[in-house]
Amino acid sequence: MKVLVVGGGGREHALAWKIRQSPRVKQIFCAPGNPGTHGIAENVDIPADDIEALLNFALEKKIDLTVVGPEQPLVMGICDRFREKGLRIFGPSAAAAQIEGSKAFCKDLMKKYGVPTAEYQILKSPDDEASLLATAKGPIVVKASGLAAGKGVLICRDSAEARRAVNSIMVDKAFGDSGDQVVVEEFLEGQEISILAFTDGKTVIPLESAQDHKAAYDGDKGPNTGGMGAYSPAPALTPRLLKKVTDEILLPIVQAMERENCFYQGILYAGLMLTKDGVKVLEFNARFGDPETQPLLMRLQSDIVPLFEACIDGDLAGHSTIWSGQASVCLVMASEGYPGAYPKGLPITGLEEAARMDGVMVFHSGTKRSNGNIVTNGGRVLGVTAMADDVKSAIALAYKAVDKISWPGARYRKDIGNRAVE
Repeated sequence: MKVLVVGGGGREHALAWKIRQSPRVKQIFCAPGNPGTHGIAENVDIPADDIEALLNFALEKKIDLTVVGPEQPLVMGICDRFREKGLRIFGPSAAAAQIEGSKAFCKDLMKKYGVPTAEYQILKSPDDEASLLATAKGPIVVKASGLAAGKGVLICRDSAEARRAVNSIMVDKAFGDSGDQVVVEEFLEGQEISILAFTDGKTVIPLESAQDHKAAYDGDKGPNTGGMGAYSPAPALTPRLLKKVTDEILLPIVQAMERENCFYQGILYAGLMLTKDGVKVLEFNARFGDPETQPLLMRLQSDIVPLFEACIDGDLAGHSTIWSGQASVCLVMASEGYPGAYPKGLPITGLEEAARMDGVMVFHSGTKRSNGNIVTNGGRVLGVTAMADDVKSAIALAYKAVDKISWPGARYRKDIGNRAVE
């Protein structure tokens, strides 16, 4: 079969790498792809958000299966357009993708159906009164309701800082139209865990657990990013707790979506906080997480293509997943300045040396080829991912691989996975 992977980041590199392992797949295209996908797929110069061009390409090439990586085309309705033309595509409809595209929609949905989450209020203008802003004694979380590439969540120390954040989002348009509405939330304390699950709209099959590191700097300091590293499995999520999350969060939200005429098929990503009062949902995403996908797919031993097709066909109940007993760790190497402004076009050295290491995969995210060299082309540049017998060994191997790669200003967190070791 022919498969099209939409997107050009580390998540899409990992997806293409995993799909390539399926004996059913004869050819893979990545649009737009990156230098990392170049060796395992044919890159196509079509942006991930150019839905009509992607549709025409899929029709012309008679693509058998399309897998969508980023959230933007999902929210824009790529799955609806492909299905209108009879094409098989893995991902939710535009209506279902609201669960990520509108934090206001997501929070109201959870409240309506009793899914545990932080107390919140929705502001539709900067002048709206919010009792949380007026009465909160500790930190307050301010979120742009729309898509903001993982950067639209601001943790504020007090009400005054929260009001400045609201003005930044709604008046100064720090995140463009994504800030037309703002969600103000109580701050939750605890460990953050990511659970991704396949669903056909009826059945839910969770993947193994993973833990992301959102903050830019060591010790979970600094601004939020798209993710600075992840590891799997996450010891904090025990089998008993995973069953509880599946039964009390994942299945109820899938059922709620159907009742709201937003039938959900694809990957459902739940960002969870393990608080002293139990598990609460921070957010839902409508696609594979980045960088969680990289360590998760390193550990997944099942053929992923039948899982994609089962979600599309509505027969996921007859499937299961097989996982390596080893652990995997992904370290994100970022450009100096990220998540703010950063330079581009800096030559990267050491990629081949790191890739030759046993148990290591270097997934490309923000790279491009220039004059025969691979150079930086984004904030998060590489996801150096290693697998070993346990988390501690995987961390050591990943950092050993990172030490072989460099470019001017390259930086990465030095404490990825430390919580699992502890």
